[in-house]
Amino acid sequence: MILCVAEKPNVGQYIASVLGANVKHDGYYEGNGYWVSWTFGHLCGLYDPAEYTDLWKGWNLSSLPMIPERFSIKLMDDKGIRKQFGILQNLISQCTEVVNCGDAGQEGELIQRWVYQKAGCKVPVKRLWVSSLTEEAIREGFKSLKDQSEYQRLYEAGLLRAIGDWLLGMNATRAYTLRYANGAGKDRQILSIGRVQTPTLALIVKRQQEIEHFVPKTYYELKTKYRDTLFSAQLPAEEDDYAIRSIEYGQQLADAITGQPFTVTSVEKKKGTESPLKLFDLTSLQVECNKRFNMSADTTLKHIQSLYEKRVTTYPRVDTTYLSEDIYPKIPATLQGIKEYFPQVQPLLQLKADGGKGKGSLPKSKKVFDNKKVTDHHAIIPTGQRPDNLSADERKVFNLIALRFIAAFYPDCLVANTTVLGEVKTSAPINSTDGELNLIPFKVTGREVLDPGWRTVYDKTEPEETKNDSDENTEEESAKVLPSFTKGESGPHTPELKEKTTTPPKYYNEGTLLRAMETAGKTIDNEELREALKENGIGRPSTRAAIIEKLYQRKYIERKGKSIHATEVGIQLIHTIISPLLKSAELTGLWEQKLRQIERGEYTSQQMLNELKDMTRQVVLEVKTNKAGQLCPVCRKGKVIRGNTRYGCSRWREGCTYAEPFNI
Repeated sequence: MILCVAEKPNVGQYIASVLGANVKHDGYYEGNGYWVSWTFGHLCGLYDPAEYTDLWKGWNLSSLPMIPERFSIKLMDDKGIRKQFGILQNLISQCTEVVNCGDAGQEGELIQRWVYQKAGCKVPVKRLWVSSLTEEAIREGFKSLKDQSEYQRLYEAGLLRAIGDWLLGMNATRAYTLRYANGAGKDRQILSIGRVQTPTLALIVKRQQEIEHFVPKTYYELKTKYRDTLFSAQLPAEEDDYAIRSIEYGQQLADAITGQPFTVTSVEKKKGTESPLKLFDLTSLQVECNKRFNMSADTTLKHIQSLYEKRVTTYPRVDTTYLSEDIYPKIPATLQGIKEYFPQVQPLLQLKADGGKGKGSLPKSKKVFDNKKVTDHHAIIPTGQRPDNLSADERKVFNLIALRFIAAFYPDCLVANTTVLGEVKTSAPINSTDGELNLIPFKVTGREVLDPGWRTVYDKTEPEETKNDSDENTEEESAKVLPSFTKGESGPHTPELKEKTTTPPKYYNEGTLLRAMETAGKTIDNEELREALKENGIGRPSTRAAIIEKLYQRKYIERKGKSIHATEVGIQLIHTIISPLLKSAELTGLWEQKLRQIERGEYTSQQMLNELKDMTRQVVLEVKTNKAGQLCPVCRKGKVIRGNTRYGCSRWREGCTYAEPFNI
């Protein structure tokens, strides 16, 4: 018999039906030469510290760092897990072959392999690797099973991720709790520190402090209205990019052009194109659902996972927005499958998937199909199965995915971008940062949609999802259709001096925090640059939602409306942590990059393990040798506190003279 092990009971049940294993037993199905069973969640995990040695049962600084000679796995202590594992162990001992039908990703590979190891599996193991759970995909997958050795690097990356989380989390949490936490014994506050969660919290705290310490500055903008169109002055900026820092200077400029004629010096009209929006990866889908429906990242992940298990969308835990070229011939069938629900599909149904060239061909753009941008899985798209029996929120998520998919095969949106330049001579020369001003240049831009193309998929309206969170365009600056101007024309105008105030950065919401995690804290609006930095992000797309939820659960962050705020506990924790390794988004991003390199065979797991051990030793050493928090060696009453460059006594106001530089 061949044993197939799925990731969940409902997935196992469907795979069994496809394979013809229709006889139900307790914990598995049987039939047609197959047993089909399942795991659910993590059946196995790494040992707790106390299970390695008695020395690690108690929390003592002297016992740190805890670095096992060899990491071991255990069965999780749960009645249901023990029962299901017993069923799997019995089936593994009798089968002739195991087919790993687990989640087709790093974590899914790790979960399954640990179960087989713990069960003492000695038979060959094959791997089912599919991007959707449709009957067609499963049948095709079983025809092309691969030996599990081909996924060894994926398993090693998952294993090193788990080991890294254990080493940093266990050691740093104990070290900082023992050294800096309030209380003692059972009443001691636990300072939970994690390889991914702590730099994420640090991002939130840093942004919050930038907002709280922000000092607004007043500046002025000179504009003028000519033929009911508002032009903006193009003046040389001062050191902080604001051209007019005083009302006196601004008024001088306005007075100098009042009554003087406005002259159009240039009219430039360029035709351009706007490509369809990129297909969804998990992060961009979570960002979009948060922006449009105020869904949390975790809620979105649950909905898209459900859509995957209902076989209406493809594998969700992906970090690419591209499709592999072998998907191209299947696009017409997918479009046919959803035409009943989306009339926007109709113009595409007569197009043939014959290479994307010529009239009547389905487009095959490199912006959609690129094998080099796809590794294990492609972007999230519909499978073509009928999207029936969806909840209201599942329907919202599915509609986003489907419309984005349909729009990808529509023509580009054709636009005309117009730039009009003008000038006004001053009534008298004005002193500026660049010398004397004898005229003031002005500019206005406009945009006209000539052919909506893919935008018709969104009912010819500006889809909310095309707007960027960072867009701060004021009403008069937004792109619009301009009246017809002619170079050389001239006429009266009305100057306006507007007072402005600089604004602080915005608090993170879940969408913008996910983007920051994706790019290791770098604020990037350009889609291509963001794609390039994905490999250096904090965490994986599949884990980021759980990290954010963990920060909520531990009371380190809280929701205030749509914004995320760090709590006092979270702020104090970040201020307490002295190791830059634990707080740096960039450094954590580099570790993530190395894990991906392990998957590709560009970096060895032993190298990564050695570096993780060194990092753990360094973190513990920094805590042990840091004098902050110790009893003052001079007055023996206060606590040693750390300043920017020196240690001192907390009772310095009472006259304690202790002070010394630190060089850690």
